[in-house]
Amino acid sequence: MLAAVHALCFADPDVAGPAWSAQAIADLMGLPGVAALIAQDEQEPLGMALIRTVVDEAEILTIGVTPTARGRGLGTALTQACVDTAAAAGAAALYLEVAETNAPARRLYAATGFEPVGRRANYYHLGGQPVAALLLRRAMGANAVV
Repeated sequence: MLAAVHALCFADPDVAGPAWSAQAIADLMGLPGVAALIAQDEQEPLGMALIRTVVDEAEILTIGVTPTARGRGLGTALTQACVDTAAAAGAAALYLEVAETNAPARRLYAATGFEPVGRRANYYHLGGQPVAALLLRRAMGANAVV
């Protein structure tokens, strides 16, 4: 189910990059500290996130909302669920990467307390063009300033 939801969330590879295969997601789920979060209504899944915690750091590996469910606050809810999951696991910081050109996601992450801490040039290839990734960090617990 995770791969199917991921495919819906990342249906336009020119904007969001390619969806991950079922095998890639299964491989990630087999790693220690990985958790899957699903947003759904009564009928269908509407979004998902994979998060990994290692010692005192956590990373949102992927997060997305299906196109028909966007604009309802689910991205914020999933991001907050990732924050809560990381905090419960004892993480002092939560990281993620986002395409520099993904303005809606960047606004969401800024609104939920993430700050840029790095940039990886030519990290993504979207629409046939290289796009930089921004590395974002949110401090957790006593370190948090939100």
